[in-house]
Amino acid sequence: MTVQGISVVIPAYNEENGIGPTLKGLIDVLSASGLTYEIIVVDDGSRDNTAAAVHQIPGIRLICHAFNKGYGASLKTGIRQANFDTIVITDADGTYPNDMIPTLVTYIGPFDMVVGARTGDSVAVPLVRKPAKWALRTLANYLSGVEIPDLNSGLRVFKRDVVTRFFRMLPSGFSFTTSSTLALLTNDFNVKYVPINYFARTGKSKINPIKDTINFFSLVVRVILSYRPLRVFVPVALLLLLIGAVKVIYDINAYDWHIATSTVVFITLTFQWIVLGLIADLVVALHKGE
Repeated sequence: MTVQGISVVIPAYNEENGIGPTLKGLIDVLSASGLTYEIIVVDDGSRDNTAAAVHQIPGIRLICHAFNKGYGASLKTGIRQANFDTIVITDADGTYPNDMIPTLVTYIGPFDMVVGARTGDSVAVPLVRKPAKWALRTLANYLSGVEIPDLNSGLRVFKRDVVTRFFRMLPSGFSFTTSSTLALLTNDFNVKYVPINYFARTGKSKINPIKDTINFFSLVVRVILSYRPLRVFVPVALLLLLIGAVKVIYDINAYDWHIATSTVVFITLTFQWIVLGLIADLVVALHKGE
């Protein structure tokens, strides 16, 4: 597939210190690559001089939200306004190696999305965030049935028409990237991972470690329920069946073959859970067939 041009979408919220150097470096990289491109910055209701910093650099399309809508909402705005069908997203804070963008773009065609996986030689991820990231990735790997090197990397290239079909499902917050990864993988689209480095950010992180981690976990489960519900229902059903079996054996020995009412209720709820899982899977199958 020959890429006609790329639209680079950069969400920005209070990034007056980092966005200038990021944009200048990005322009140098893209100009040298020979790619036809546009750069779209979506200022998400910044309270600082982010917009003024962008205005100082010619050739940048600036879209301003009247108020802060969120990372995902900013990406959606930029994607909708893009002139090209190949979309690149990156951050404004200098954390991603934008010199890798031309390499990532070369994989578009056979692949619907190309993700810069932060598994390179130099990855500046705070130690306190590593356990949560590992647990989240492990859960996502199991529930999706796919090995995911980096679940929520913010440097990626994708075909616009592939991602926009999931816009109603994709959230307005930081979990846009996580959701889009899982949505494509669980719907059998081709996703490529390319190792990249990851640098220390310029400015203060907008991520709330506790709140956003909880949101990420709940989001992973919600997305999988939407596309592969049995991945959630079956393990829980097996656990409930095991507990029920142990309870039956206990009742037989403790109450002389009398099964307690609570045990019967528990087993009934287990089978109801299984039926709900089958119904959910049927609904998903019917929806895909539409």
